Amino acid sequence: MPVLSEVCNAPVFSVEFSAATAEISRANGQTTFCLPLPWLEGDLTEILFRDAQPAGEAHGFLLYQSGGLTIGCAVQPVDGNPATAARELYRRLLRASAGQSLYRIWNYVPEINARLEGIENYRAFCAGRSHAFEEAYGANFKQLLPAASAVGCTGRHLAVIFVAGHATPRYVENPEQVAAYLYPPEHGVRSPSFSRATVTTDAGRPLVFISGTAAIKGHATVGIGSLAEQLECTLDNLQILSQRAGCGESFAADREISRYFKVYLRRAADLPEVRARIERTLVQPGDRVIYLQADICRAELLVEIEATLMG
Repeated sequence: MPVLSEVCNAPVFSVEFSAATAEISRANGQTTFCLPLPWLEGDLTEILFRDAQPAGEAHGFLLYQSGGLTIGCAVQPVDGNPATAARELYRRLLRASAGQSLYRIWNYVPEINARLEGIENYRAFCAGRSHAFEEAYGANFKQLLPAASAVGCTGRHLAVIFVAGHATPRYVENPEQVAAYLYPPEHGVRSPSFSRATVTTDAGRPLVFISGTAAIKGHATVGIGSLAEQLECTLDNLQILSQRAGCGESFAADREISRYFKVYLRRAADLPEVRARIERTLVQPGDRVIYLQADICRAELLVEIEATLMG
């Protein structure tokens, strides 16, 4: 049993991987958002907001406050069409965050590449999410979309975490990629609803949320069948986003800033090659890096990397 001082110093909100199912566990004043993604290496538990404190519940979302930031989490059963579940979950998310700007959303989609009635689950999810944004924000909703990621998980629950705040953010795009919300119809009847990165502040400290980034140029997948080529393309896109976000070529490695990375691998066996390349060119001592096995939004993609930078 942990001693009292350990319990008092433990974070109130954390994310834990390798769970049996997507669920929210609450005990001893602490909340753990449990996700069914196999953990490969790095921290088993992700703690981005160590000072977060409970801020109630709204529209089925548990809310936490960290400085001027609101963090919310929820799960939604997928009993039928993923589009219906996504639309309902996002309707609740947008009500829970009303009056604030969305900065970052993490989405965990059951069997993301499977098909229901000929439609891939990810594309159905995108349709439901897009409809919810349009209902809440109107026809110009695409100008208000935050950084985001969507990777696969097991089970039958959509799981979502959002970060929002009152500071006006800057949403960033990669000039070498078509904005996801402008993808042509070949990628689905409704385009994915996210920006490539969000730049904002909280009480004067810089915050940069870089979306899940993969081997896509224009709107086409690069290096199909080649892990090495996809990894090089992904790292190139990340470097471009780092520059566009005002962090230089090195993700602000030369500044007093905390850096968090998550790496999603479709194949666990690719871990040694990916880790070696990332450790050589991207991460440095003191960074927090988590490697997870997960299906990615396109079936041909093998690796996806995201970043969170906090001053």
